Amino acid sequence: MTEPTTFSVALVNETATAQLMADLALLVGPGDVITLTGDLGAGKTAAARAMIRYLAGDEALEVPSPTFTLVQGYELPPFPAMHADLYRVEDESELEEIGLSPLPDATLVLIEWPERAPSAMPEDRIDIALTHRPALGSNARAADITGYGKAAAQVARLKALREFLEASGYMDATRKRMPGDASTRSYARLLRDDEIVILMNFPQRPDGAAMYNGKSYSAAVHLAENVKPFVAIDEGLRAQGISAPAIHHSDLDHGFLITEDFGSEGVIEGDPPRPIPERYETATDVLAALHRTTLPETLPLASQTYAIPVFDTEALLIEIGLMPEWYLPDRNAPLSDEKRAEFFAMWRELLRKPLAAPRTWIIRDFHSPNLIWLGMRTGIERVGVIDFQDTVLGPQSYDVVSLLQDARIDVPENIELTLLSRYIKARRASDASFDAAGFAELYAIMSAQRNTRLLGTFARLNRRDGKPHYLRHQPRIWTYLQRSLAHPALVHLRDWYLANVPPPQGTSQGASQEPSEEQPEGQPQA
Repeated sequence: MTEPTTFSVALVNETATAQLMADLALLVGPGDVITLTGDLGAGKTAAARAMIRYLAGDEALEVPSPTFTLVQGYELPPFPAMHADLYRVEDESELEEIGLSPLPDATLVLIEWPERAPSAMPEDRIDIALTHRPALGSNARAADITGYGKAAAQVARLKALREFLEASGYMDATRKRMPGDASTRSYARLLRDDEIVILMNFPQRPDGAAMYNGKSYSAAVHLAENVKPFVAIDEGLRAQGISAPAIHHSDLDHGFLITEDFGSEGVIEGDPPRPIPERYETATDVLAALHRTTLPETLPLASQTYAIPVFDTEALLIEIGLMPEWYLPDRNAPLSDEKRAEFFAMWRELLRKPLAAPRTWIIRDFHSPNLIWLGMRTGIERVGVIDFQDTVLGPQSYDVVSLLQDARIDVPENIELTLLSRYIKARRASDASFDAAGFAELYAIMSAQRNTRLLGTFARLNRRDGKPHYLRHQPRIWTYLQRSLAHPALVHLRDWYLANVPPPQGTSQGASQEPSEEQPEGQPQA
């Protein structure tokens, strides 16, 4: 059994309490339980209120004490939260009536007076014991934070985070929550005097089931396991003249960074969002500039080196396999063993050409949520790139597809073709032997690969991870897929998909219309 982990914090005022709870909020999520203990007036409600307001991004949010209601629920941007006060509970059987037995799934639960129902508290929890410390000031308190069971690791990580902030000089900074993404990473803006920086929490990726040749999915397709690839690629991009954020402070062992803040001005506008032409042109130029250079395959990292993984056939096939694994069962069209073998045989053959082409860095998610417009800079430096930790070595066409067939927003076909022509013209300007027709074929193949994978990815995010909002992107992905399948080199694949792959729900087979109900996901995210 895991031993509890405890450390203490002196909270000299309400600001210090808010900073502690914001730091903890960076590390917890739905399903976690935080208990708050202490005498009347010790500050339990103030601590819970600080965390709820931080997660809401609203310092003025009304967060009353639940002394009389017993339970108060909040639909917060990252996940639901529940704030409970058990002071008036006389018997643990009452917890069922107020929705605390069993504890709700996918909800962060904060419980005051947990000692009123001790046997109902989960083994895995974080306890914050608050006591007055008049010697430090009239409103000063001490917080003894203990992690029990699996939460012991979270409390150890909180201690490491606080030490990192202290060492880097940002302990007294104001924390502002930032939107996250589909990963385990989380972010906060730190405000200190007139300076704003970004705190990144990049925990070690947990090992998944070894379902792919003895590896987890993330390991098999070379997704970053920790913060080290981010740091190596960041420095590599900056060396190539690409605007990646400067890293001011780092703790590579624990996965904490303090980086430059690029702001939140994106490359899209409107509702529904659409590309801003000048900014997409510049983003296209970024890729053309990067691809005309022979890039190193190994990068320095602290006192060591980082070898960029190769996006090989097996990794690409595992990605593609998400469609028969997750999407086709959702569409009531599972493949027979024979059809599955046909599917992978076709793809293995199709991938020969792109994998034989010159290799470059594939940033992988080079699209609107991860591109920030830096209008005060010039040339290609006006596009800030913030998501690149999963960079691999592979065909140059991959990131061009990521940008011009943006999974999150509609890119009309005329804009896609105009920008593709711009990329090809830039490449030919620096290399007269650049094969435009050959690149267009590789673009179509990698488009089909990426969009096939995304149909499966979004189905998995819905069914496995409880994130149904990703399904709204599937009609767009289907539209992009139809564009790529129109290339003559993909005629066999097109016929096979026509016979075996139904469109997303609500989309007509072969439809090319752009979905109109798409809403923006928010400001570009770090």
